[in-house]
Amino acid sequence: MPTRPPHPDGRAAPRALRVLRELLVRMETGLAAASLLVLLLLALLQIVARNLFDTGFASADTLSRYLVLYVMFFGAALATAGERHIRIDVANQLLNARIRARLYRPLQALAALVCGILTVAALRYLRDAWQYAPDHERWQVLVGLIIPLGFALLSLHYLLATLLGPDDGEGACS
Repeated sequence: MPTRPPHPDGRAAPRALRVLRELLVRMETGLAAASLLVLLLLALLQIVARNLFDTGFASADTLSRYLVLYVMFFGAALATAGERHIRIDVANQLLNARIRARLYRPLQALAALVCGILTVAALRYLRDAWQYAPDHERWQVLVGLIIPLGFALLSLHYLLATLLGPDDGEGACS
């Protein structure tokens, strides 16, 4: 397969990173929608089973809690990719556009580092949970893999934002 020549202005790497971000966004959108659909169907099924048949599914409530985490993490990754996440810093409003543009990449890198640390902590937690979970409850640990995966996705999106810079050109801080 022939290799593509680099972009005339030397921006082949950013184009590849943008394509990666677009693929991630598509995947996360589909997974968030699927998770929400399964959550709604599971809740509906549980309601019908309880009200009509005086029964229910033993693990449905636990699985519903995890599905909420799936929707939350995929939604957070999508919000981060589109820079539509919640901004809590007052300094963003007080700084002029030039200073915000200079702080954009370092703050994105800091957010990526924090999410990376949370990924490692979540993996350690799940490793311990797996070790001490009874055999019949280990499925919950596997379903809980969304926590480190979600933090890893957030870290990846912040890393991509660090490498690509602001989309809108004004460099708003996160």
